[in-house]
Amino acid sequence: MYNDARQAKINPNFYKTMKILMFSKALVAGVQQRKLEELAALPGVEKLTVVVPPYWDEPRVGRTPLEKKFTSGYELIVTPMRLNGHHHTHFYPGLGRLVKQHRPDLLHADDESFNLSTFQGVRLAERYGAVSVFYNYANIYRNYPPPFSLFEKYNFKHAAAAMACNQEAFDILRRRGFEKPLDICPQFGVDLAVTHRTEPPAGFRQPGTFTIGYFGRLVAEKGLDTLVEACARLTGDWRLVFIGKGAAQPELEAQVERLKLTGRVTFLPMVPSTQVAAYMSGLDVFVLPSRTTGNWKEQFGRVLIEAMACEVPVIGSDSGEIPHVIGDAGLVFPEGNAENLAGHLQALADSQGLRSLLAAKGLERVTQNYTQLQIARQHLKLYRKALNPAENN
Repeated sequence: MYNDARQAKINPNFYKTMKILMFSKALVAGVQQRKLEELAALPGVEKLTVVVPPYWDEPRVGRTPLEKKFTSGYELIVTPMRLNGHHHTHFYPGLGRLVKQHRPDLLHADDESFNLSTFQGVRLAERYGAVSVFYNYANIYRNYPPPFSLFEKYNFKHAAAAMACNQEAFDILRRRGFEKPLDICPQFGVDLAVTHRTEPPAGFRQPGTFTIGYFGRLVAEKGLDTLVEACARLTGDWRLVFIGKGAAQPELEAQVERLKLTGRVTFLPMVPSTQVAAYMSGLDVFVLPSRTTGNWKEQFGRVLIEAMACEVPVIGSDSGEIPHVIGDAGLVFPEGNAENLAGHLQALADSQGLRSLLAAKGLERVTQNYTQLQIARQHLKLYRKALNPAENN
């Protein structure tokens, strides 16, 4: 954990206050706004202003409207986004006016180095005398065509620092030539006062039935067909619940019918982020069976830490960052291997002791590594590096 008191003794400018402006499409999810409350309350943050769109249109999934849930201590500004739903070309037409009005010391572009919105933010920071940072998830090396290569070249030159979600993203940024301060830090954590084991919604839990669950996008790369196939191999009384939406749902429903599992598999719509903990608490195991494709692999798997915070055992494939997030607090299987996944599921179904052990380990892992306060402190640590480049030498 980042020790503020110790750093203040080493660096007399540690508590120098700063005004921060951040923009982020990910912060339409209300539960993630707790990071902002934690960040705004840290010593050295004079003012935090956060710009969000009124909604985000996720391709193949649909619209997620803004949830205003945790908005104390900072200013949340809702402003239109152009090309909403286009990951790499969306931008905020009103951002220049907001940067000019608020005059931040630091601008945090919560997007990838090659995105138009990041280029927009870094350029505005240059214009109005702020330093800037960006955030990268990308964990597959590729050469970007113009204009994205030009966006990245500009952002590498003018941004003062950056954050990477995982080690692969970190290594890729270094390989691509970014030589400034760079920290590995999850984009979000969990607040255990909000995300914790609680009473499931009425009627959701079926006593005596081993309940397997998945939350999130129903898309091909999440490997959900592998999960259905694995469940078809199980013995005993079990049920599988999908909570989410996405283009793969019709294919999954057809697979369920073909395997004669209709009475055991349920599809529920996406629930608000602040209700995830209640539904998660109704599960006996959470599974993230992601499958690597030619242009994607799992970059973090935040829903894993939500499950662990709710004391639900987790199983994940070995795609991308998943094994590193789980550590020794859950079970990992080779992606696409339904037989191996079925073995893990059957072991948990047959052993309450194993479920209890992994539940305890998961909560401990989240408490030690993934709270919103810890993530906020890591953000502030990087901001100070960006604002004091001479001290990084």
